[in-house]
Amino acid sequence: MTATGTAQAVDPERGTLDKAAGENFPVAPFFLPREWRADLMAVYGFARLVDDIGDGDLAPGGADARLLGVPPERAGDRTVLLDAYETDLRRVFDATPHHPILRRLQPTVRRRALTPEPFLGLIAANRQDQLVSRYETYDDLLAYCELSANPVGRLVLAVTGTSTPERVRRSDAICTALQIVEHLQDVAEDLARDRIYLPAEDMKRFHVQEADLAAKTAGASVRALIAYEAQRARDLLDEGAPLVGSVHGRLRLLLAGFVAGGRAALRAIAAAEFDVLPGPPKPGKVQLLREAGATLRGEG
Repeated sequence: MTATGTAQAVDPERGTLDKAAGENFPVAPFFLPREWRADLMAVYGFARLVDDIGDGDLAPGGADARLLGVPPERAGDRTVLLDAYETDLRRVFDATPHHPILRRLQPTVRRRALTPEPFLGLIAANRQDQLVSRYETYDDLLAYCELSANPVGRLVLAVTGTSTPERVRRSDAICTALQIVEHLQDVAEDLARDRIYLPAEDMKRFHVQEADLAAKTAGASVRALIAYEAQRARDLLDEGAPLVGSVHGRLRLLLAGFVAGGRAALRAIAAAEFDVLPGPPKPGKVQLLREAGATLRGEG
């Protein structure tokens, strides 16, 4: 077991939050006010744990299941765990939750007057992952991102007190784009979990079979498909980017980082000639900084 795995088995909350350091995009960077960082980390802890439950990535030992009141014989049932997590989440709003991640979240919910809906959306997305492993159309995928990604941006706006209908619309576009980018980076990893987030109608259009995604390197058809989906993500980032200019101060830096992270990842995918199958193309820090500067200047 790794050091992180050991820590998580002993302290589920600490182990979950430690994963923040490995995320593609900064969760709560140092330049944010301390109270924002604390609240964003509380939100992150919730989202990280629900994803770990949905992906079957909980630490060995069953500590999370015990905290959620799930008996040992059912601790491997992801749907049961998600149901128990939702039950404990609801206690955040009217009682005292059992899991330390949710106890950490409760003061944030009260301080920022957060509602249950975005949290319930993230749980629903992970329930969907247990039932749906293929998406027929792009619209189907967008509906999934509405649950799996968009709530995160809405929570960031709510925590920072900057939510308006127009900002939510722009935020949704950015979050959906970032989710699609992650899917493009993780085609091989997702396939290993028997999940494909490339729309089936697009695979047919580009003459891509599921077996093509299991190859060590991508052929021309797969590359063309990835390029097509990457352009969709780029268009969504461009649609959402005006959100950055609509806010000020440190929040502007944070949101610029999100947009820049997506754009830099797309450039890395393009630099790999859209061959994502050997492993996720990742941008370097210089590229990230360059994209952040361009985003802050309002450049596409």
